[in-house]
Amino acid sequence: MDRRDFIQKSLLASVAAAAGSANLGRAQAFVPAHNWDGYNFGSGPAITDRLNQGPFPTYKPEQVVPGADVIMATTPSRERVPNYGMGLATYLCDEAGPAYRKNESLEKSLEKLVALPLTDVLYVRLDWRDMQSRPGRLDPCEHWKIAFDLARQYGKRIGFRIQLMSPVIKPQSMPDFLLGKVPLYALGTTSEVGENLPGKVHYAPQYNHPAFMAALKEMDGLLADAHDGSAQVEFMDTYMYGFWGEGHTWPFEDRNPFPDYATAAATFNSIFDMQSAHWRRTPLATNTQPDYNRVGNAELVDRTIRSHNWLRTDTIFIENMQIESLSNRPPWVAGFVENALSDGSPENLKISEGVTRNDNIIAHARDVGPNYFSLWNWHKIQAERLMSYYDRYPDAIDGLGRRIGYRVRPSWIWAFEKDGYPGLVLGLANDGVAGVPGALRIVIRSERGQTLSEGSLDPGYPLPGKIRQALFNLPKGTSLEGLRMYAEIEVKGIRRKVNWACRQKTEKDGALVLRRNI
Repeated sequence: MDRRDFIQKSLLASVAAAAGSANLGRAQAFVPAHNWDGYNFGSGPAITDRLNQGPFPTYKPEQVVPGADVIMATTPSRERVPNYGMGLATYLCDEAGPAYRKNESLEKSLEKLVALPLTDVLYVRLDWRDMQSRPGRLDPCEHWKIAFDLARQYGKRIGFRIQLMSPVIKPQSMPDFLLGKVPLYALGTTSEVGENLPGKVHYAPQYNHPAFMAALKEMDGLLADAHDGSAQVEFMDTYMYGFWGEGHTWPFEDRNPFPDYATAAATFNSIFDMQSAHWRRTPLATNTQPDYNRVGNAELVDRTIRSHNWLRTDTIFIENMQIESLSNRPPWVAGFVENALSDGSPENLKISEGVTRNDNIIAHARDVGPNYFSLWNWHKIQAERLMSYYDRYPDAIDGLGRRIGYRVRPSWIWAFEKDGYPGLVLGLANDGVAGVPGALRIVIRSERGQTLSEGSLDPGYPLPGKIRQALFNLPKGTSLEGLRMYAEIEVKGIRRKVNWACRQKTEKDGALVLRRNI
């Protein structure tokens, strides 16, 4: 049976299969490959207090903003401007373990990474067994606790993944109390994955087994109780099938622990629904991995976007479908590009026509408009390795740091008066490479701090390289000079301060003070 026949026959059985098991959740139709540009993913997240975003005629017959005149203008910042929902993500640990340097404490090795001036966001990747050794409670490993302590100390946020399966550890990613309860499916032996464990037989757990599903639900609920909506947590990765939780068990094609496609897809839809119910305020990030093992990845990605969560990919030089999805994702969806960097040693530079391998990677990450990019030496995490490259070749990393994500500012500020009421129109620019991963809110306050006008732009706006205008009506008698303009981002009901990305001076509390400079 070929892939097309397999999928068509699986679809016919999907509703019945899903309805037959309470553990499998509701069914969802297979999502075929499609062009992402202009694809209907829905209207995006709901916003509050939608601003009038134009157009705003100055002249009759409409004359919405009579006599509007530019009184202030801003220009792009030349500096890195950190904000929630974007940044360079420094890895503290991956599937091979945490950062480590000989004759140095674990805490010191991690702190050197956290303290790097390149670091905007921290990233942690653990196995389930690292979070839990017995049911009913969390007992996270030492480097998890150190990471959160250091993040608090240095004022940085954390994104993380909990792996349900990994080829580079023994015995399994799930905790010991599930071994013997959850059946394991033998995929085979290969040295192409799990290169530090040659000859290892790779097993996949039966994800839809009641014991596995119940334990995962309990662990995820405990984790969400501790961290959902926390100011320290940037995002959490979706639980996906297979190696490292990336949605595949390459190179084992046509092998997975499920009896058919419908059962696999329904299982991971159910796991996503469970995770979404627990993590109501923290974004979830789903890998864009094509469905190599036929486990429902396309449905999972579609559900992720329609529930206003985020996307990620695990290398920039890979399938063209991942490039399509990332570069044409809806503007309110953040995109994370992970790609390992070399340590800058001569044998790893791989210079071609004057361009190092690392700089090539960074340039291509920028091409898809990321919100995040990984600073990571694969399986050899160490601050010294990152800086060994950066100290000699800083330009590409610095350049990405000054363009990554969204960089918003009120480029034009028009003043007008209508029927005795003053008002402003802000022409908001985005000098970054990505949309706003949520909704941008603008608040205008008096010099004394009284809120005079506020509201939200449409999700994702302003778009990179385009202007989105917004109207603010003010009380009679308001003096425009000295008004304080603030920006916030709202994601999943939580609002966070946004730093304006302009060269003009801003205040310590983030305000851009209105003054005539035109």
